[in-house]
Amino acid sequence: MDPTADFFSLFELPRAFRLSVAELDSRFRDVQAQVHPDRFANAPESERRLSMQWATRANEAYQTLKKPLARGRYLLELNGHDVEAENNTAMPADFLLEQMEWREAVMEARAGGDHHELERLHNRLRGDIAGRYDELGYLLDEAADFPLAADRVRRLMFLEKLLSEIDDALASLE
Repeated sequence: MDPTADFFSLFELPRAFRLSVAELDSRFRDVQAQVHPDRFANAPESERRLSMQWATRANEAYQTLKKPLARGRYLLELNGHDVEAENNTAMPADFLLEQMEWREAVMEARAGGDHHELERLHNRLRGDIAGRYDELGYLLDEAADFPLAADRVRRLMFLEKLLSEIDDALASLE
């Protein structure tokens, strides 16, 4: 294995946002079978250490590629585009207004103990996020519009955080 290989190359996958999670899972298992530290339990210390490093790298690669948001950020990084999530927090007013409306609806449903409304909001947001990931796939895989893709990743970061808040609200009612 090549220690300089990117995460896609590590699993012999095309460098693309749209990928088969089943194929990723299968390739991950194949790589883990080759490098898992248990296989090197009786090997010299240097081989055991190298095995541990490879297993750690394979796990990091798998976790990154498995999650669409992390995969999008990673693809942007590979193409020389930093999402600048820490520095670039400017968002269009309509997006921020939409975020405020979502958060108010979640707060009201949570305060009212309205499990049904939280589930409705969760499902609606999930659908919105899915559509945005479709757009991100197009921007990264076909259009190669990395500046716009970086903007969409920043927006998805907001939405994924909101989805997590809704999940927390649902959990608190159970």
